[in-house]
Amino acid sequence: DLLHRKGRPHKGDMVHPYLRRREGLEQPDYPTPELEEVLKRTLGVPLFQEQVMQVAMVCAGFTAAEADQLRRAMATFKNTGTVSKFQTRLLEGMRENGYPEEFAERIYQQLEGFGSYGFPESHAASFAILAYSSSWMKCRHPDVFLASLLNSQPMGFYAPAQLVRDAQAHGVEVRPICVNRSRWEAILEGPERANGLFAVRLGMNLVKGLANEDAARIVAARGNRPFVSIDDLWRRSGVKAAALTHLAEADAFRAGFGLARREALWAIKALRDEPLPLFAAAEIVREAKEPDVLLQPMRAGAEVARDYNRIGLTLRDHPVAFLRDDLRRDDILSCRDAINARDGKRLTAAGIVLVRQRPGSSKGVVFMTLEDETATLNVIIWADTFEKFRPVVLSASMVAVKGRLQKEGEVIHLIALEIIDQSGLLADVGNRSNGGTPSDRHHPDDVIIVRSRNFH
Repeated sequence: DLLHRKGRPHKGDMVHPYLRRREGLEQPDYPTPELEEVLKRTLGVPLFQEQVMQVAMVCAGFTAAEADQLRRAMATFKNTGTVSKFQTRLLEGMRENGYPEEFAERIYQQLEGFGSYGFPESHAASFAILAYSSSWMKCRHPDVFLASLLNSQPMGFYAPAQLVRDAQAHGVEVRPICVNRSRWEAILEGPERANGLFAVRLGMNLVKGLANEDAARIVAARGNRPFVSIDDLWRRSGVKAAALTHLAEADAFRAGFGLARREALWAIKALRDEPLPLFAAAEIVREAKEPDVLLQPMRAGAEVARDYNRIGLTLRDHPVAFLRDDLRRDDILSCRDAINARDGKRLTAAGIVLVRQRPGSSKGVVFMTLEDETATLNVIIWADTFEKFRPVVLSASMVAVKGRLQKEGEVIHLIALEIIDQSGLLADVGNRSNGGTPSDRHHPDDVIIVRSRNFH
């Protein structure tokens, strides 16, 4: 997977032979002892620039200077096709040295793959160290790993929503934003749980519209004495009511004060910025005598929609869970059921679009990652299919994909044949109750906004 994502040597048909040979499914091919000396470490497949230079010198009789020119051609990422200038020299040199025609052509095709992306072994080793260290941290300390990634956003393929969901699936308790607990960034909270992991408290930096300065004032005023009410927080911190509104919309008063979104927003409306000290005590007395207002609870789907729209993620049910009955009626499988289907099966699966990738070296192929409440599913969209469904592929926040399942070892893809826009169905999540039943009422703020990450 790292070879696919980072080095992309699959363009030269290097990854699959290397992986097959590493797994013992295919034997390395060394036509000569000299070539075995160069390629033995990588099972007969040239993966690094240094090896390509050695192959050119050993097989085709390149001089050191010519091999260096070939290296420079491979390193010219933005000027593809430069390796092809060496085609005649390489093929004729290998023929003169007695290498079979078929082998010479195959070696050249592999070398040509470096024309769009070539890298030295030191580059690969440096990346491997980072990848291994990150994998070790994610495996051994998923709580620390999550907090670190959340505090490093924006970065990488996956948004905070997916990072949080994956961490939860691996035993990490993730706690909501709280005005009495959260700091600006995500933090670890003890004591350690039974599984040896700390809980991760989400930071106020996720709250849309909230300034760092306001969060700092709240944390400084809080000190070791938690706030007892919204009014107490407002008076001690000195932040404007607008900042408190951002926190209320992010549901940051529920954990500390037991106030739901609507209740918190109602309480904030009673505040007046810059109160006169002379009347401050009287104001407190007046507020204390006001009768409680019974506010209708928000629908479960609306809470999820507001979570996504205000902090970019939810700790509640996944949005697609509210749509499962609709999808099931249309014979649309969950991502988990699709993954568990047999190789080659025709099926339809749906999910929120997390990532779109269209690498320059992919010849128009688009790679899409979908997510629902059960799993994530990788989709491959060939160039002709992409052109047919271009508007949906590029803009839909949720899609249903009809296609054929392809399994190769642990790698599973759905090869898309048809792509259907389900964004309208996703927009209705805010109308749903826990049972997934639509409501007749709808509020504009309850239209869920999910932002995918696109790499072109």
